[in-house]
Amino acid sequence: MSAHGGPTGERITAQLATVWASITELGSGLNEADWDTPTDLPGWTAKDCLSHMAGTEAMLLGEPVPDVSVDHIPRVTSSFIAMMEVPVEARRATPAAKVMAEFVDVTNRRLAVLAAMSEEEWSTPGWSPVGEVPYATFMEVRVFDCWMHDQDIRRAVGRPGGINVGAEVSLGRIELGLGFIVGKRAGAPDGTSVVFEVTGPYPRTYAVVVDGRAGLTDDIPTDPTVRITTDLEVFTALGGGRWSGERAMDTGRVTVAGDSELAERILSGMAITP
Repeated sequence: MSAHGGPTGERITAQLATVWASITELGSGLNEADWDTPTDLPGWTAKDCLSHMAGTEAMLLGEPVPDVSVDHIPRVTSSFIAMMEVPVEARRATPAAKVMAEFVDVTNRRLAVLAAMSEEEWSTPGWSPVGEVPYATFMEVRVFDCWMHDQDIRRAVGRPGGINVGAEVSLGRIELGLGFIVGKRAGAPDGTSVVFEVTGPYPRTYAVVVDGRAGLTDDIPTDPTVRITTDLEVFTALGGGRWSGERAMDTGRVTVAGDSELAERILSGMAITP
């Protein structure tokens, strides 16, 4: 058996390396005041996003989970949310520069671990935030999560950028949820067709048709029930649960054609994150 991850492992490791390098480059130019800036995530500053990522990768390296209580935080309503908050709470008193150094250290060590994994290890199912999935899928979720946090920090401090392969992976993760969003959350009836047009870097066209159940189709309708056109930032902020449908519409960067009531329900239910 190869000592390396094969094409899948190499691809995902390279994706993580790209996203983590973007975060490192961004962080090298921020000061403590920048890191204290609130993000779109309720209760989290830019530094809190960094703490979450550093803590998650440390946990995946097998380091002990900090013994801190998060029971006093109102948004902790489940064990999963508590797990997300623990590394953040543990680093609240830590200077951002020290958290940044930890992030660089743990991500470098993680890349070394990932590069040494076998193809069998990449394909082995295990726990992930999206259920029992192959480790490769779990790491694709990590690409999505880290890229989203890179964008959280960039929006907070007014330093756009980081439009890299992480955006492509994130679009793919959101794409997987579009059928559920249209069929279940928005309650679109049989015969409905919805087209999503994503403009700018990594342009995409997605179509969902409801025929007994809602599912993606490669046959793009020319006259869909609803057509929603927006840019990469708005689409991923919606899919990542950062923005509400109302906030997205308020940007003036969402165009809706067709059934506006259905479009509103779709935009309100776009989040694929817990």
